[in-house]
Amino acid sequence: MSSTTPDLDLAAIRQDFPLLADRPDGTRAIYLDSAATSQRPRAVIDAEVDFLRTANAAVHRGAHTLAAEATEFFEDARATVAGFVGADPDQLVWTSGATAGLNLVAYAIGNATAGRGLPASARFALQPGDELVVTETEHHANLLPWQELAARTGAVLRHIAVHDDGTLDLESAASVIGPRTRVVAFPHVSNVLGIVNPVVALVEMARDAEALTVLDACQSAPHLPLDLPTLDVDLAVFSGHKMLGPYAIGGLYGRADVLADLPPFLVGGSMITRVGLGESEYLPPPQRFEAGTQPVSQAIGLAAAVRYLDGIGMGAVHAHEVRLERRMREGLRSLPGIRLLGDAEGADRVALCAFEVEGVHAHDAGQFLDARGISVRVGHHCAQPLHRRFGMTATVRASAAVYNTDDEIDELLNAVSGIRGFFGAGA
Repeated sequence: MSSTTPDLDLAAIRQDFPLLADRPDGTRAIYLDSAATSQRPRAVIDAEVDFLRTANAAVHRGAHTLAAEATEFFEDARATVAGFVGADPDQLVWTSGATAGLNLVAYAIGNATAGRGLPASARFALQPGDELVVTETEHHANLLPWQELAARTGAVLRHIAVHDDGTLDLESAASVIGPRTRVVAFPHVSNVLGIVNPVVALVEMARDAEALTVLDACQSAPHLPLDLPTLDVDLAVFSGHKMLGPYAIGGLYGRADVLADLPPFLVGGSMITRVGLGESEYLPPPQRFEAGTQPVSQAIGLAAAVRYLDGIGMGAVHAHEVRLERRMREGLRSLPGIRLLGDAEGADRVALCAFEVEGVHAHDAGQFLDARGISVRVGHHCAQPLHRRFGMTATVRASAAVYNTDDEIDELLNAVSGIRGFFGAGA
């Protein structure tokens, strides 16, 4: 397997991933579905297993030595992952993933609207007619919580349109974000289009409206150098299983003042200072938002994942993936009967392409590729409104990561070139 990227030893990297390493029978997995779930390096698997074998105990709850050790590992993991996104440890809340983080924020705002929380929580309270702004490109996880919040509070949900080339319409954003806007929630990178959105411009518009900004960083954290405080967003979420880490772990980043004033969503053990039969008092962030049993081994696994990415260097990761994306996009463009979504010239991107095969349903195309050992995603990718915007119900999505190679992209392109002929949809 060859590579033209001098900065990365791809053969060595692939050996770090048990599922991707060359197999004794000579077969290998061509995994191009990392936007859904990435593969895990051995270091991540080993870190989680080693913790379970040697230090497994409840954190923040026991006075015995094992509990103290587990707590230290847990909080060291928080510091490691927070540092990966440029944050301080007390700015990172552990969640079960980005979906949980977004729901946490939306329900916390709803609790503030209901008069719950500290006196300072009132700054998040919504009034009927206040506006929540999303984009036409949202993953359902960054759309449905705001729909529900609007329904509960009488707020109005509005959206920023997308151009035909997949870029966000900033004129639409300027017309939508206004005096009644209270929240602007948007993706750093679309999970269908792969385009890096103009965070700075959107944050400036939101700041002018004194609105809260919520960033979905699921598709940027594994692929771009990420400094959330520099981006100046108020809140952001990311998911471990998309960035070489375990399932059921993710992070909610928040500006210190925002987290300090938000009321909790889930309540219970581990997030309290005093509990009475009539009322209770809660810990400061991040523990205020971490009720119940924590995902300890998963957090330790995620810390190992970000150490692995840091060891390669996020600049090198991004450069490698940009080159793979260009190879994939240019190759798909050259094939007859292939329609790419978000094919904007000059846009910053991650290594992700969603496309339609003319005359062939996306699920049939995906099965054709799977029969040739190529794993891709098919469907609406939890972005039905965006697909409807482009007149589609489903697409094929190929998404690469640090462990993918030129050869794999070429094999994808060669296989895609045969889909229409196989189904009698074209020459």
